[in-house]
Amino acid sequence: MTEPVLAATEAAAGGPEHVEVPVAYDAILLASFGGPEGQDDVLPFLRNVTRGRGIPDERLEEVAHHYRAFGGVSPINDQNRELKAALERELARRGIDLPVLWGNRNWAPYVGDALREAAEAGHRKLIAIATSAYSSYSSCRQYREDIARALEETGLLGTLQVDKVRQFFDHPGFVEPFVEGLRDGLARIEEAVPGIDIATEAHVLFATHSIPSEDARRSGPAERGFGEGGAYAAQHLAVAEVVMAEAGRGAPWDLVYQSRSGPPSQPWLEPDINDRLEELAGTGVRAVVIVPLGFVSDHMEVKWDLDTEALETAREQGLVAVRVPTPGVHERYVSGLVDLVLERRDGVPAAERPARTGLGPWYDVCRPGCCENVRLGFKPAVAGLAP
Repeated sequence: MTEPVLAATEAAAGGPEHVEVPVAYDAILLASFGGPEGQDDVLPFLRNVTRGRGIPDERLEEVAHHYRAFGGVSPINDQNRELKAALERELARRGIDLPVLWGNRNWAPYVGDALREAAEAGHRKLIAIATSAYSSYSSCRQYREDIARALEETGLLGTLQVDKVRQFFDHPGFVEPFVEGLRDGLARIEEAVPGIDIATEAHVLFATHSIPSEDARRSGPAERGFGEGGAYAAQHLAVAEVVMAEAGRGAPWDLVYQSRSGPPSQPWLEPDINDRLEELAGTGVRAVVIVPLGFVSDHMEVKWDLDTEALETAREQGLVAVRVPTPGVHERYVSGLVDLVLERRDGVPAAERPARTGLGPWYDVCRPGCCENVRLGFKPAVAGLAP
């Protein structure tokens, strides 16, 4: 017998891969990571991010200087305010009466605040959009666990139902801004390096957040057999292939990783973008285009790890480097997020849902054991079958 899905609407409670019956949602929950908004916020924020791991403040300060270099303010909250407003405009343009409530995992406004706001307004059925496109513990399951925990802590478990849109790594609304960005990035390289041969002297680096190798291996459903990199690496590679086919002009490319943390003894996905830039400098490459494929907006990992560290490494190696934009509030991206909500509101059959790779459309209800974190174990989570 299939276990019901925690806090799900009736249509999703039995755990179908794709929910193909309409659901009358009351509101949209925009769920994000959160970030500090002043110097006094930085350490409390980092304690929230690393809660339960026992990391001393001295080690947190090693990361804090990234935020302190920007006045203690992460760009992410303002970007989410812009995204919330853009979603509201797009919904209004289409005549769709669904309020957008915003809550973060690690800083105010918290997910619990948004859930209380929903309940006080009389909303009962929510559809969540997490600001993360791929499958892994930190980019999908942790959001689902945090929503479940917030429901419990607010006393709203049993009152509110919360579904979640599918992971949207290969939805056209997410992919097309990167196609546009790569096309423009290569044109900028040609302006900066007259006469460059894109096919032999340029290189494209698709950058995403590194995660522990064990988490990567366990990302996505085990029965899909994605191998050592799991669904996380497979999804990135599949999207990169689409972007290159449409805009790469024959340039060579790699998937690289950034923002590694954790003890040196713990394996994380590689190669690191800075190591790869150093390798490329000795191969005849004159210029690189960095595509932040793993990110939906220009938050701290983009502004520091790419715009500061990676671009500095490129300069040191004598490489011309261009970093293309993240989707942010690109018209196509915002429209695509609304389309994802409407898939669930209208019960669109899976066969009619757009997906730019052969891996999708991804699941509406995550499969049992999907994206396990072996260090923390399984915790209650919405929008997926237990465990």
